[in-house]
Amino acid sequence: MSISSDSQAPKYKRILLKLSGEALAGDGHSGLDAHVLGLVADEVKAVTAAGVQVAIVVGGGNIVRGAELSLRLGVDEVTAHYMGMLATAINSLALQAVMEAEGLVTRVQTAIEMHQIAEPFIRRRAIRHLEKGRVVIFAGGTGSPYFTTDTTAALRAIEIEAGALLMAKKGVDGVYDKDPNVHPDAVIYRRLGYLDVINQDLKVMDATAVALCKDNNMDIIVFDVAQPGNVKRAVLGEEVGTLVTASGRAP
Repeated sequence: MSISSDSQAPKYKRILLKLSGEALAGDGHSGLDAHVLGLVADEVKAVTAAGVQVAIVVGGGNIVRGAELSLRLGVDEVTAHYMGMLATAINSLALQAVMEAEGLVTRVQTAIEMHQIAEPFIRRRAIRHLEKGRVVIFAGGTGSPYFTTDTTAALRAIEIEAGALLMAKKGVDGVYDKDPNVHPDAVIYRRLGYLDVINQDLKVMDATAVALCKDNNMDIIVFDVAQPGNVKRAVLGEEVGTLVTASGRAP
């Protein structure tokens, strides 16, 4: 779903913003960072003021990483994945509280029913909230083990008919040909095709999520969430981070 009027009008009318748990931890490796939560709230407030509808999928890796927990504690993997889903609910409630303190109206919907704290995920209700200008935060992953929150983000973006999936990264300003933290000569890609990401194993998101976006022609924008204004720039269609589309690399 996109609109195309003058250059200052948003390119996308509705977006899904994917936030990893690690991004919400800020400079730490676990927990929640008040500065990052406030920054996300400010970014979302700015784009909703421009008339853009915003949904969010939140990860839980700052609290529980299912696969790592399973190996470290001997917890069976399915249980560990469910624990990770519960961690996403904690992050979602924290983000909701900070956003509402900034004057945004929000709803949390979960794939695992938690009636006391959130609505169950219902696609039509989520879309109705968005149409009314509410920010919808999706928690609980897909509700099933083994599916990452990247896959959740791609799935929810398709379900709500978003124009783009914004992959907010921690300290990473796009997709590189190799790890820029290890290789100083790493080169950033400004545009990529879905098959480039899959065939080169570029770690933008998991392969299932990329395949879902490819099959549904969903734009993916990979950018650094720590840089103020990046979300709005992405929504306006300005060059920020890396854009993944069907057309692939720019000539």
